[in-house]
Amino acid sequence: MRIIENDILKVAIADHGAELSSVYDKEADFERVWDANPAVWNRHAPILFPFVGKVKDGVYRIGEKTYEMKTQHGFARDMEFTCVEETSTCVTHRLAATEDTLKIYPYEFELLITHRLDAENPRVLHVDWEVKNNSGEEMIYSIGAHPGFALPIEDYKERENYYLEFPGKDELTYVGASLTSGLGLPDEKKKLPMENGFVKYYDDIYATFIFDYQDIDVVRIARPDKTPYVTVNCTGFPLLGIWTSPDGGNYICLEPWYGRADDEGFTGTIDEKIGVQKLMSGCVDKITYSMEFHK
Repeated sequence: MRIIENDILKVAIADHGAELSSVYDKEADFERVWDANPAVWNRHAPILFPFVGKVKDGVYRIGEKTYEMKTQHGFARDMEFTCVEETSTCVTHRLAATEDTLKIYPYEFELLITHRLDAENPRVLHVDWEVKNNSGEEMIYSIGAHPGFALPIEDYKERENYYLEFPGKDELTYVGASLTSGLGLPDEKKKLPMENGFVKYYDDIYATFIFDYQDIDVVRIARPDKTPYVTVNCTGFPLLGIWTSPDGGNYICLEPWYGRADDEGFTGTIDEKIGVQKLMSGCVDKITYSMEFHK
């Protein structure tokens, strides 16, 4: 576990999955990240790579060739990263392709994940991703964040006292994901019940809210009095997911994505998946999102 900290936040990042595992608020004396209770959801903030969500039937195609991807959200979250740089306020982890990954994802990739505390605002944590294509061909990938933000509540049903806020937005629509298949349900698109950018949090029947291509730069969890609790800046991300377990847990996940799960009935190839990124040989994509843990 790698520790970075300032006067306000103490942050822990695991080598396993390069997963953000703790953000302890010293002023509030409160843990701001979900505790990964295995009875509810056994993760804190996994990295989703090289796929976000599930692929239909656990297989996908590149041209005429078929590959298996039985796990949800790819494989990076379950692998050991190497810590390549560490200071008191910044840590960088690296993951590269192996013989095992090449069998299920045939690209020579390199993934760098950096967690760094902001130099000016001590309540802001940045997460930087660098995706490198070391293959001799175009690489197609998805990547996403999945941070679970702990709420200061005793009963998970008290989540309904909190708000989601989408600053500057008057109307948004979303699709759900099937509870059985985990695939998207685009034919059941719904309008979010929004008023002045605020939505009283509620558990949709599908537990997942998926926002496709609606230019959401900022999303926030707001307290019952509508003051900010956690803000995620996801400028440039084409997709956003919001999720929590319908069966319990004092947390809400705000998830910026490049890519998402296949829709039910999807029969296309990898390059036709929603939100996928195409990276030329020898090139690097640099992507950043940030979290502000309000006082």
